[in-house]
Amino acid sequence: MPLLKGNLHAHSTFSDGHYAVEDVIARYRELGYDFLAITDHDDRVTEDYWLRIPLGDAGLIVLPGIELDYRPLSQHVGKVTGDRETLFILNHPARYGLGVREILARVAAIRSAGWPIEAVEVTDAGVYRPEHDVPAIALARIATDDSHWESQFGRAWVEVEAARRPDAILRAVKAGDFRLGFAPEAASS
Repeated sequence: MPLLKGNLHAHSTFSDGHYAVEDVIARYRELGYDFLAITDHDDRVTEDYWLRIPLGDAGLIVLPGIELDYRPLSQHVGKVTGDRETLFILNHPARYGLGVREILARVAAIRSAGWPIEAVEVTDAGVYRPEHDVPAIALARIATDDSHWESQFGRAWVEVEAARRPDAILRAVKAGDFRLGFAPEAASS
């Protein structure tokens, strides 16, 4: 299987990103990505949001998603969808100052509310946070850009061993069939 490079957390002007969704997609295409999840904030998108996310093409698979706010904890959770598969990600625990115990407690609380958290970000806006990339967190530990503006594009990614289909990509992430990648400045920050 080929290695597919992708980002599972990106924003556009549908919420608080600085670029139109078409421009975000074009930029990741230029950077050589194979897939990209558009995950704008749930409290800022319009009713037709899901219909306005462009379809992918042979060059770049676009995964529709959304960044949900689990309000009892004010914790952002990424929801990325394929054709039938859905991946739920605990977003940017570093931004909340969470340690491993707090991450595990939040995962348990959010799962008990019915959201099946399957992955956790080990980055904050594309900068590697090794304190969250530990075996004690028994979830897929992914790297994302959480991109809002140009300087964040291409800072961190996952490379999955999967067929070039949305569901295959999401299943590979859930199964841990991926590796992390970082731009030099993001890995050392």
